Amino acid sequence: MSDIIQLLPDSVANQIAAGEVVQRPASAVKELIENAIDSGADKIQLLIKDAGKSLIQVIDNGCGMSITDARMCFERHATSKIRKAEDLFAIRTMGFRGEAMASIAAIAQVELKTRRHEDELGTYIQIEGSEVIGQEPVSTMPGTSISIKNLFYNTPARRNFLKGNSVEMRHIIDEFQRVALANPDIFFTMHHDGNEVFHLPKGSLKQRIIHLFGNVYNQKLVPVEEYTSIIDLKGYVGKPEFAKKTRGEQFFFVNKRFIKDPYLNHAVLAAYKDVLPTDSYPLYVLYIEIDPAKIDINVHPTKTEIKYQDEQSIYAIIRSAVKRSLGKYNISPTLDFNQETGFSQMITPKAQEDIVPPEISFNPDFNPFSGEKEEREVPYVRNFDQGRKEVAKNWGSLYEIADNRTAQQEKFDLPGNREINIANQSIEKVGEKQIFQLHNRFIISQIKSGFMLIDQQAAHERILYERFLQQLENRQGASQQSLFPQTVTLNAGDFELVKDLLPDIQSLGFQIREFGKNSVIIEGIPADIGTNISETEMLEHLIEGFKNNRSALKLNKRDNLARTLALNTAIRPNTSLSAEEMNLMIDELFACEMPNASLSGKPIIITFTVEELLQKFEK
Repeated sequence: MSDIIQLLPDSVANQIAAGEVVQRPASAVKELIENAIDSGADKIQLLIKDAGKSLIQVIDNGCGMSITDARMCFERHATSKIRKAEDLFAIRTMGFRGEAMASIAAIAQVELKTRRHEDELGTYIQIEGSEVIGQEPVSTMPGTSISIKNLFYNTPARRNFLKGNSVEMRHIIDEFQRVALANPDIFFTMHHDGNEVFHLPKGSLKQRIIHLFGNVYNQKLVPVEEYTSIIDLKGYVGKPEFAKKTRGEQFFFVNKRFIKDPYLNHAVLAAYKDVLPTDSYPLYVLYIEIDPAKIDINVHPTKTEIKYQDEQSIYAIIRSAVKRSLGKYNISPTLDFNQETGFSQMITPKAQEDIVPPEISFNPDFNPFSGEKEEREVPYVRNFDQGRKEVAKNWGSLYEIADNRTAQQEKFDLPGNREINIANQSIEKVGEKQIFQLHNRFIISQIKSGFMLIDQQAAHERILYERFLQQLENRQGASQQSLFPQTVTLNAGDFELVKDLLPDIQSLGFQIREFGKNSVIIEGIPADIGTNISETEMLEHLIEGFKNNRSALKLNKRDNLARTLALNTAIRPNTSLSAEEMNLMIDELFACEMPNASLSGKPIIITFTVEELLQKFEK
């Protein structure tokens, strides 16, 4: 039998490696920007067309490359970052594997222009599918410019798995934000289809966060700083009142490298344990500086996972540092009364000459034991006693049983013509059936075999969900015009999401249009929605809920939108309903396709028969 193990051709091996390194356009953006940072650049430009499918170009003013280095960078495992295995535990650069450029060149058309600062001419190289088809000297600016055109042009199966432009663009923005947050000392710009998405000048970390996410974050941030023999920790965490339902804005950086670590994330959440609901997630941007010899970053091709020598100590440091920062800035409860300066700040000191002693007058003839004086001087005492006697006289009416009277009629009068309902319940008679509202949360409806108990919030959510689904199918959502249109400024990622969802959002009855950079105007809202929250809050809740459901439930777009809007606009507990509203809700609930199941899969209706009730009273 002949030998069957053979070496793969370089072209095939490079395409296999590209599947690990370059999964989508955002992966190529990450690799190119990190190479630009490693070159020592302090100005990096990113140009995108067609969400990276047609063009990804990164221009930097770094050190540039010689002719030999320009050719060598496209070879597999060719790198300037390490020389021997021991260097893996002393890495301070972003890249070190030497696979990125070879993998990108294997599945795209690449053009490279580069020049060192000391050279007069640069080098131009053109590569398609790992084959060099052109090389020549060129006049260019110092630094490097790399253009990636037609990504996955020679692997159509992988190109077909790419999502829509809005989805791919959101992934590119995520990668860009991570690199920009890690390097606030570098000037970044980003353009998509000729429009500037980001313009990030050099500055402090706080300024970079505000430039990326918006001016509103200036009031949300709490600084964190801790220096120990194990790690140096600094950054910002968000105030609890600004927590969201999704994990979107949570960033950990180790030696300026973005990482994903559930263990360290749990340390931050543990610090918020007493000041944050369990279903909310805080904002944090935290930087860890640690000796490279104490970590291993050679774990995954994406380099977003790290192993530590002393995880437990790092966990404890992060938890205590965040908790102390929250307490220091009076966000979490504290027992240090020296910090409670609220009353002293409310007192305005006056000059000595402006202080006027109060004048006190009294009636020397006042006799507290005189009945006439008592009634004339303090009439409220007489009224109080009279009211107390009236209440005592009518107290027995609570236990009187009148013939041919419903529970709704069993009331008693107090002074001032006030009426108190016996059970503080709404009891109405509608047609031949009785409907009760219990604790402003449940609806009790009489049926032939007994009665049924309905969770009014879950019922309303089911009704709205199926109604919104129908509107998305028919594209006929009714809209209510806003008296004063609201302008909402979003971060770049959320703005791209809104643009992607805009046709479906408009089908629900929203009247929204783009208005400048990362801004939209809300001119109308669905007519089926109440006005308990503002248009701005409604849109923000819709975006956050959509992202949360997408990551947790893997729903399709329309189902996710209908579910999110229903959950955010349904009535809340402790909402009083009239008899007509309860009757209408019951009718609409039983008109649904699935009236018995809530959106979370729990029951909406529980029935009790007369036989079950009688068994409860049997001895």
